[in-house]
Amino acid sequence: MSNQIFSLEGKVALITGASYGIGFAIATAMHEAGATIVFNDIKQELVDKGLAAYAEKGIKAHGYVCDVTDEDAVNAMVSQIEREVGVIDILVNNAGIIKRIPMTEMTAAQFRQVIDVDLNAPFIVAKAVIPSMIKKGHGKIINICSMMSELGRETVSAYASAKGGLKMLTKNIASEYGEFNIQCNGIGPGYIATPQTAPLRERQPDGSRHPFDAFIVAKTPAGRWGNAEDLGGPAVFLASDASNFVNGHILYVDGGILAYIGKQP
Repeated sequence: MSNQIFSLEGKVALITGASYGIGFAIATAMHEAGATIVFNDIKQELVDKGLAAYAEKGIKAHGYVCDVTDEDAVNAMVSQIEREVGVIDILVNNAGIIKRIPMTEMTAAQFRQVIDVDLNAPFIVAKAVIPSMIKKGHGKIINICSMMSELGRETVSAYASAKGGLKMLTKNIASEYGEFNIQCNGIGPGYIATPQTAPLRERQPDGSRHPFDAFIVAKTPAGRWGNAEDLGGPAVFLASDASNFVNGHILYVDGGILAYIGKQP
């Protein structure tokens, strides 16, 4: 089997919220596989930062300002991308937020905001790209789910609800549009070492691990945090012809956490 099956040559990939972090790493991997990269963010300054970061890697990305929870704005962006870059072959619904607030202290408005960004927005963006995918005769949609698509944890009631819903939206898009040669799958990242999680990995004054760092490493058979780059290969696989008969699947890239009950104390 040649590596051509994993090639994204000639494909246009839209990765939402990909100015930095996991989205940026996935976009970089897709570029290396040959895709033309398009991304959005909510503010011009974030889009500019993203464009600069891609340029530094020698990637000519196309950046757009768009709030993915705004259906009219998303439809306008998708039309503009089709005119300026080409029909979107690959969509990665990556944009997301989390609010860590105990459930009884969380307002309904805060809960709704997380659902809006993490669940309604993937529905809105997928709905905007599917008609052109049907016309073209193929399409790949990758939803960035979470281990919280399967597990609960203190303070993340809204996030877990949204990511559990996103898992089922993934299965439903696969069910509804599989006959049009559209594959919709999810990636569920484990604990990933990013600038946002850096404080949780800092050594304590006595040289010991941060308690949360020790907890995660003990719960992970791989014995480490993931890197954003660990998500690149799975994303390229799900975006390529190698996964043409894989549909409605959630691929957990978690170092084995979900398979493991954990060490006995």
